[in-house]
Amino acid sequence: MSLPVVAELVRSGFVEGHHYGSVVALDAEGAVDWSVGAVDVPVMPRSCNKPLQALAMVRLGLDLPPDLLALACASHSGEPFHLDGARRILASAGLDETALQTPEDYPLEDEARDAVVRAGGGRTRLQMNCSGKHAAMLATCVLNGWDIETYLAPDHPLQVAIRATFEELVGEPVTVAAVDGCGAPLLGTSLVGLATAFRRIALGAEPGTARVAEAIRRHPEFVSGTRRDERELLTSIPGAIGKAGAESCYAVALRDGRAFALKTDDGAPRVRPVLMAAALRRSGVDREPGVDTDAVRRTGTALLLGGGVPVGEIRAVI
Repeated sequence: MSLPVVAELVRSGFVEGHHYGSVVALDAEGAVDWSVGAVDVPVMPRSCNKPLQALAMVRLGLDLPPDLLALACASHSGEPFHLDGARRILASAGLDETALQTPEDYPLEDEARDAVVRAGGGRTRLQMNCSGKHAAMLATCVLNGWDIETYLAPDHPLQVAIRATFEELVGEPVTVAAVDGCGAPLLGTSLVGLATAFRRIALGAEPGTARVAEAIRRHPEFVSGTRRDERELLTSIPGAIGKAGAESCYAVALRDGRAFALKTDDGAPRVRPVLMAAALRRSGVDREPGVDTDAVRRTGTALLLGGGVPVGEIRAVI
């Protein structure tokens, strides 16, 4: 499939490279407002799926305070409060981190990782960025009396229920599925489907959606980290929810139901925030009352350096 150029690498005035991908924007009624590329074919949204998975767990009876529910939606940085939160989720179910089936890893965020290395620490399951989601999955299993050894199996009752909620929210059947980096089932949908799901969560009118949306709104630092571009974007737009994923996936929805989803073909994380900021600018969101215009635009700035000083940028062309 041939996808259009969505961003250019401009160094000293010369376009030295390109990113190819797709972006969709839904209006407040849920119709496609504008799009670029292939937005109606399946993609793997990766961690953008986490709020949908968390909603399924809420519907299965998981009752976490807002900060920990936000952590269940997270690809967290591995900061101390993230690790403490995952332990709290596990403890609420009478478990500890030995129950996690996440791969052992260092913290996702550079500063948190460097702090662990300086202290002589190594990789752990708790530090892996999906540990909040896995802790919530385990707590949901304990609550429902389900086996915790096989909680990642696609035919486990937990994963069957997550798939049903996922298909309901995206409005499409799952036609592609895989295994995510954390070992959990990974469900595919189109960018239109992904944006539709975030729109429904943001509107908060369906069972459990308001709880998930408010958790993300109140605690964006738990969904990502204190120094991440996702947190800055969500705090700059009142009422917004959002989630980034691996392979340059990103979904954001506004309180009025407008929603955006994107993915680049090369999966480069550096272009993800650039494209989302450009999509929001194209729809005029950055200039709306109450929005921190400078912060939105700042999240979309990716400078190219030469000799340690800026000599260019990644420039969106959508």
